[in-house]
Amino acid sequence: MSEKALSTDERRRKYMVPALEKGLDIIEYLADQAVPLTQSQLARALERQPNELFRMLACLEGRGFIAREPTSGGYSLTLKLFQLARIHSPYERLVATARPFMRALADEVRESCHLTVLQSDAVLVLAQEESPNAFRLSVEVGSTHSPIHTNSGRLLLAGLQVQARDGLLGRLPEWRAMSTAARKQKQERIAAITRDGYAESVGERFLGSADMGVLVGSPGAPLNAALTIATLIGADGDARHERLLEPLRRAADAISQAAGLTLGRSKGEPSDR
Repeated sequence: MSEKALSTDERRRKYMVPALEKGLDIIEYLADQAVPLTQSQLARALERQPNELFRMLACLEGRGFIAREPTSGGYSLTLKLFQLARIHSPYERLVATARPFMRALADEVRESCHLTVLQSDAVLVLAQEESPNAFRLSVEVGSTHSPIHTNSGRLLLAGLQVQARDGLLGRLPEWRAMSTAARKQKQERIAAITRDGYAESVGERFLGSADMGVLVGSPGAPLNAALTIATLIGADGDARHERLLEPLRRAADAISQAAGLTLGRSKGEPSDR
């Protein structure tokens, strides 16, 4: 099998670096637990001997990635990873640019809106602006979601070039586990989003909710985002989410222009809907 034919997971297993794997296991587990853990607790959780982790913990502590509490001896992550992510994140400028437009959108339609991107084959929530209403839907910033079972995910998939989209889908275990008929249905839905320029769903993940989203950027561009509004369905059962489309498009176009994501379009030229 050629190197290009190997999946990401297959390449990882083929070129595994045990010491690095051990260090990453520690970091990922501490991030997941979000509470200080001792060397013994980490060893049990990671199914390793305590002495296996001693040198790795000392290294991570020395480099400033983790810190040990003096009383309990438990280890926890420092802010170093957050600092590195902020320094190298291509999304920080996008979020800063999008904030005022998202706030104006939330105030106009009185619904919460959130901004997402594709990161490591998952949908990552970068930012959210809350509805001014007392009752509203909220999505946790930093959370990740399925690209094929969410409105934002399908919108972002529709914004990819065909080869990139097929490659991403082929890496997803949930996609490979789907039947041929189910895959065809999803592909048709993505094609409809490409044709219509927006994505919508009612009660897909949660009863009583509706989503409407549009692409921020240009289809096929290296960097795109999805701007989505999640709204509650009224007691009469009417989602009324169609009213959100035009305000969403105006906000997405404004963000695209301000962030310089209008690939192949001169300033002031209308987007292809």
